[in-house]
Amino acid sequence: MSRPRVIAILLTAVVAIGLVSTTLGRAIYEGQTPGLGSFAAIHFAGYLFFLLMPVEALVPVYQAEGHPGGTLVLLALVTAVAAQTIDYAIGYAASERAADFIGEERYTRFKSMIDRWGGWAILFFNLFPLSSPNMLLASGILRYEPWKAFLFSSSGLAVKYVGIVFLYDATATLLGAGP
Repeated sequence: MSRPRVIAILLTAVVAIGLVSTTLGRAIYEGQTPGLGSFAAIHFAGYLFFLLMPVEALVPVYQAEGHPGGTLVLLALVTAVAAQTIDYAIGYAASERAADFIGEERYTRFKSMIDRWGGWAILFFNLFPLSSPNMLLASGILRYEPWKAFLFSSSGLAVKYVGIVFLYDATATLLGAGP
């Protein structure tokens, strides 16, 4: 791995750790319930293609702290789509040079998936952590129609987050800790 890439990864990790520490970590350390503002900040940052974080894990943490699942789903959708809008715009503006940001191999993989499957690839990648920001970046690079990209992206995100909330509620009910 090249030196600039290692530095970029380390810098990204420092930013991500700092963001989580100053929001969620501070609330927990001070014995407070983490607020929705910290959820929104961390979640938004996690959907930027250059700060990949598994932010889906935040939903059960915030549900356990008493925040309603529906509110978390809505906030997750709004912040994810806002961040993905930036990812798409960067891809659109940088065009083919954006492949340098995510690596040629990843870019080629995302491009072939979008070329072959279109919006269904975007929907599928939004069902899983970490890949959807890169998929929206690639969509921008490829000039995939924005309304289609965001329709499929939002649909995948909605299914994912409703599923996470449902699984948390079902597990909590099974364990007797009901929502």
